[in-house]
Amino acid sequence: MARFILSLVELGVSATVHLLFGFYVFSTAVAADISQAAAASGFPFLRRPATPGAGGLLDVAAAGEDDERRGDAPLVLDGSPPPIVLVHGIFGFGKGRLGGLSYFAGAEKKDDRVLVPDLGSLTSIHDRARELFYYLKGGQVDYGPEHSQVYGHARFGRIYDTGHYPVWDEQNPVHFVGHSAGAQVVRVLHQMLADKAFPGHDTSEDWILSLTSLSGALNGTTRTYFDGMLAEDGRSMRSICLLQLCRIGVIVYDWLDIPWLKNYYNFGFDHFEMSWRKVGFSGLVDLLLGNTGPFSSGDWILPDLTIQGSLRLNSTLRTFPNTFYFSYATKRTRKLFGITVPSSILGVHPMLFLRVLQMCMWRHPQTAPLPYKGYRDEDWEGNDGALNTISMTYPRIPVEHPNRFVLDDSDCHPLQPGIWHYKIIEGDHILFIVNRERAGVQFDLLYDGIFQRCRKHAFRKSPPTVPNETSQ
Repeated sequence: MARFILSLVELGVSATVHLLFGFYVFSTAVAADISQAAAASGFPFLRRPATPGAGGLLDVAAAGEDDERRGDAPLVLDGSPPPIVLVHGIFGFGKGRLGGLSYFAGAEKKDDRVLVPDLGSLTSIHDRARELFYYLKGGQVDYGPEHSQVYGHARFGRIYDTGHYPVWDEQNPVHFVGHSAGAQVVRVLHQMLADKAFPGHDTSEDWILSLTSLSGALNGTTRTYFDGMLAEDGRSMRSICLLQLCRIGVIVYDWLDIPWLKNYYNFGFDHFEMSWRKVGFSGLVDLLLGNTGPFSSGDWILPDLTIQGSLRLNSTLRTFPNTFYFSYATKRTRKLFGITVPSSILGVHPMLFLRVLQMCMWRHPQTAPLPYKGYRDEDWEGNDGALNTISMTYPRIPVEHPNRFVLDDSDCHPLQPGIWHYKIIEGDHILFIVNRERAGVQFDLLYDGIFQRCRKHAFRKSPPTVPNETSQ
């Protein structure tokens, strides 16, 4: 009984902290949009502006993403140098969502040719990879006939009348920078390109010039088990946990289907058609009971982020010989008398501190089979509050990919393709996103290093022309 009560207390604390942080992000975006609207109109709430975006929260939200939903591409890149595509992680958002808020805290302004796609924030890595392809190339998102049938959702999704980089091919490749789950999304997309998995497109692995993984979920995380995934299989959820609260909230949000609100932020499950307009009240009951929807079929991102789920994904993914790889693994832990503990109290975001401490003490249940051969709890103690540091270095399970540890970025110049160069840096999981002030000068050093590597050190034939850069 005492253990059950303690679990409920921990659940209450975790839920409260996450809700407060979510409210902080949402209110920050709203406040910025209201300020922008007020600057353009003296009475943004008393009258509807004559043109979209001239004032009012509804118009800011709609103007930011309606074009994307219709398939229009406000920014279309052509030719060279290759664009740098920033791919967000779980609960993330791209350009146009949450008004003018930037998931990458404005890092996209450091180069003239940067794209920030908006993908499903909780959809599976497979579905996000499909969305990413059509965001760049153009056309209607095709999730694949077999996958769609197995997981019970519509085969086709959003339409991009014009892609953001329609010339994308072997001669016009791209650089990807993926944060958290975004790194694994790019790896899955890369394999799909190599497997020519997009009908009507003659793709290959050489469409991707480089991949930079920033706190990337390359091998899963033990945090998923604290949040509610079962360590026994990495697919199911406990009946009472943080993820169950998340599941209920997402279902209700999508069922209500409030257009302006979903334009402002979208979990990405439109292809599951959970709106009340489609399923009615009885459909809501089925969704909540777990009879239908993404949480019933398992076609959402958390199963992909367990160690078992990552092993299943990684068993199909390769590291390609003509692509450059660099990985930044973050950590907020250290060894003290042989025990792994948080390395800082004030340096860890309040939303992550409890999880940093818990992940330090993670022990795989003795009654559950080990997630992979050679698994050891002590290898997974170091973490950044969301991912284990070992997971962020390079693909390790089920087999280790070619890799090289570097202390300084310059140690790997010239870059060698086909090898994961990895570096371990101090920071929690969200230090380099959303709020650049937290990272201070480290923010500029990190992103300047990433962008400089893409522009000056990652090329196959000859150094490309470097575009104008804006100092931030």
